[in-house]
Amino acid sequence: MSKLEITDLHVTVETEDGPKEILKGVTLTINEGETHAIMGPNGSGKSTLAYSIAGHPKYTITGGSVTLDGQDVLSLSVDERARAGMFLAMQYPVEVPGVSVANFLRTAKTAIDGEAPKLRTWVKDVNGALERLNLDSTFSQRSVNEGFSGGEKKRHEIAQLELLDPKVAILDETDSGLDIDALKIVSEGVNRFRRQDGKGVLLITHYTRILRYIEPDVVHVFVDGKVAASGGKELADELEAEGYDKYLKANA
Repeated sequence: MSKLEITDLHVTVETEDGPKEILKGVTLTINEGETHAIMGPNGSGKSTLAYSIAGHPKYTITGGSVTLDGQDVLSLSVDERARAGMFLAMQYPVEVPGVSVANFLRTAKTAIDGEAPKLRTWVKDVNGALERLNLDSTFSQRSVNEGFSGGEKKRHEIAQLELLDPKVAILDETDSGLDIDALKIVSEGVNRFRRQDGKGVLLITHYTRILRYIEPDVVHVFVDGKVAASGGKELADELEAEGYDKYLKANA
C-alpha cells in the first residue's frame, strides 16, 4: 500500500535577506498505483517540494502536513523517511569518492531492511538491476557518481530505486541531461517500478518528452510555489504547445 498526502504545505528557505517562502500551500494526494507529474517554470518550487518531503535540512516547514499511509512524515528523520518507504532520485546526484557502488547499495539496503541481504542473492540482484539499466557489472566497483556521465548517474539512481524497493518514488528531473537512448532506459526502469503493486510516483520535469515513455495519471502545473492547475496527460500537451504564460499571468 502507498498513499502520499501533502496538505497545505508551506516551506521557507533562509536567504541573505532573511526567510523566503518558496512553497505557499501545496496540496496533492498520490494514491497507490498513481503517477503524478509536476511541471512548471524554473524557480516555481518543484525541487523544493521534493527536497522538503525527503527532509533536506536547508528547507524549513512552516505549515501543513505530509503523511505516507497515515504516518506523519515530517516528524521523521531523513533515514526514517527512507525506511518508511520514501525514495528521492536527485536532479544532481553527488559524488562520493572512495565508496563503491556495491558497498553503497548494500549499506543502504541493510539500513532500510534492518538486516544485511544475503550476499549470494544480493550480488545477483545488483548485477541484474545494472544489466537492465545497460550498466556493466564492473560499474559496481566504481566510486559512487565519481566520473559518471549524466546518463550513468541517472541510470544508477534508477538501479537504486529497483533494489531499495520503496513505496513512493520522488523523481526530481530524472530526464535532465539524458540523450534519447538513456531516456528510454531510465523510463523503462521507472515503468518496471510502477507496474508493481502498491507503488506511487511523483515525477518532476520541465519537458513532456519523458511523459511519452512514462504516462502520468495526473499532471500538475506548478507556479509560484503552489499548484496552479491539474489535469490529465492532455495538460502536458497543452503546456508543450503553449508554455506557462497564461498560468504566470493569472498568478501575477
